[in-house]
Amino acid sequence: MALNASQRLINLLKLDRKDILQVFFYAIFAGLVSLSLPLGIQAIINLIQSGRVSVSWIVLVFIVIAGVALVGILSLMQLRITENLQQKIFIRSSFEFGFRLPKIKTEALHNQYPPELANRFFDTLTIQKGASKLLIDFSSALLQIVFGIILLSLYHPFFIFFGIFLMMLLYIIFKFSYSSGLSSSLKESKYKYKVVSWLQEIARNNFSFKKASNFDYALTKNDRLVSEYLAHREKHFNVIKRQFTQLIIFKIIITAGLLLIGGYLVLNQQMNIGQFVAAEIIILLVINSVEKIIIGLETLYDVLTSVEKIGQITDLDIEETSTKPSDFCYTNIQLAAENLSFKFPDATDYVLEKINLTIEQSDKIYLEGNNGSGKTTLIRILSGLMKPTSGSFYINDDTYRKIDLEQYRSQISTIITGETPFEGTILENITFNNPLISQEDLKWAIDSVKLGDFIKSLPKGLETKIYPEGKQLSSSNAQKILLARSIINRPKILFYEDSLDKMDNDAAKEVIDFITSNENKWTLIVSSKNEYWKQKCNRKITMSEGKIINDTKQ
Repeated sequence: MALNASQRLINLLKLDRKDILQVFFYAIFAGLVSLSLPLGIQAIINLIQSGRVSVSWIVLVFIVIAGVALVGILSLMQLRITENLQQKIFIRSSFEFGFRLPKIKTEALHNQYPPELANRFFDTLTIQKGASKLLIDFSSALLQIVFGIILLSLYHPFFIFFGIFLMMLLYIIFKFSYSSGLSSSLKESKYKYKVVSWLQEIARNNFSFKKASNFDYALTKNDRLVSEYLAHREKHFNVIKRQFTQLIIFKIIITAGLLLIGGYLVLNQQMNIGQFVAAEIIILLVINSVEKIIIGLETLYDVLTSVEKIGQITDLDIEETSTKPSDFCYTNIQLAAENLSFKFPDATDYVLEKINLTIEQSDKIYLEGNNGSGKTTLIRILSGLMKPTSGSFYINDDTYRKIDLEQYRSQISTIITGETPFEGTILENITFNNPLISQEDLKWAIDSVKLGDFIKSLPKGLETKIYPEGKQLSSSNAQKILLARSIINRPKILFYEDSLDKMDNDAAKEVIDFITSNENKWTLIVSSKNEYWKQKCNRKITMSEGKIINDTKQ
């Protein structure tokens, strides 16, 4: 069952329960000290009224000054703890995203754009600052209200009714504003991300938007999204404005009432001047605390919204991974599918239907078929990126669901459509800094995909930095880097989707000759528009409308 925003925030704070208890402890201590100051001031005024200037008066002054200093020191200690909390939240969130993004199930990313999901990480910054503010301000404000009411009740029973009224007011404001405030904040955040996502699209396709008419479209769409954002932002502001208006009315009523009643109590000698001044100081502290809570509700909405937005990422299903180390090693891999079918979770039609297939070690298979025939989906199921909806998928006579997915992936390599080099050096892109890869394997992989001459022409060679998506590389060299990466561990199976389609024919033929050579015992399953693959593969599978209509060996 999905958690709501409040439950997510509570679970987040539970992780640092000890630190939060420390913050509350310091807040309690600081609250007690703060509210003892009016008592000191009351005693000083009484001494002054009596006309006695004594050592007691001087001691009380120093005690009050020391109390102010102590409250400041306690606040500084709270800041240190909340800074530690902010750092923990950032670290925890970054590793949560880093762990989850590669492991989210491919089906869960259907109709999702992963880079846009990664943008949600910036909500961590809101949680950092907001949670820190809430812990310090809300804790100190609530404790000052409670302690203040208790202290005021000692002066006169009337103040007990004041405390009850105050608590009822806070409950009413929170009760009738919370849902609308959170709802409007979530909608505001939704359109905020739509604006960011569109700006990201403009940046990603900046060449397309250089043309004047296209540029106008970009700005028009941006204007529409920003208008939606402003509309929801205004609705959220109206909630905040209503809360603040209620606070102003409350302050006017309470201030007027307390001054009149306090003056009446003094005139009737039920309170002395010192008590009256101390009570007014306490009342001002309580009113300021209420104001701090009301104003802080906007921060609360921001934090709850951010927790909810990040929660939408953590709610996505991730792949199950084995917790036990596996010493099993494949020597040969046979794949088999029986009545295998697949459809996406929100779809009604099947992408694959009743696929029956057996693939032996060293088979070189060329998948052909029109767009939408199911080639890509079949490759992604066979490579472990997706699980079938129904039917069975076997690896070496064992069901796929019992196979250690990480162990299986360690024996295969996959290049999917749209895959590009990541930001880092050429060496990092090929080896992922795997210390087990030898220089001989590295040279073999580079030479085999005809990448050597290009690397030698670079001043920094393998240490040359690649920009995101390999922007400074030619399409051909970017694909060669991916190919070198795919073979460097000498896998048992290669799964390729359009892996050489951006190379010139001569270069592509040389690489295809190598990949399909009988010297290489790996299994190959390839989908490509390059007809030369068909000539070199020893098996051709034709697909149409999610079914295998022909499977021939040649």
